[in-house]
Amino acid sequence: MAKCDICGKSVAFSMQVSHSHRRSNRTWKPNIKRVKAIVNGSPKRVYACSRCLRSGKVTRAI
Repeated sequence: MAKCDICGKSVAFSMQVSHSHRRSNRTWKPNIKRVKAIVNGSPKRVYACSRCLRSGKVTRAI
């Protein structure tokens, strides 16, 4: 469920490389917050990443 409803940012997969260069799978999860935001003029709960919250793409409802 780690996906931003605003920008679509989701989990990224890559390799973790140790000092001895042994490789294993790892994931990067975005910093997702569940916030109450104004969507189409009414308050609604959405999942938004911290980048969208910080940049002002989400109008928070109080």
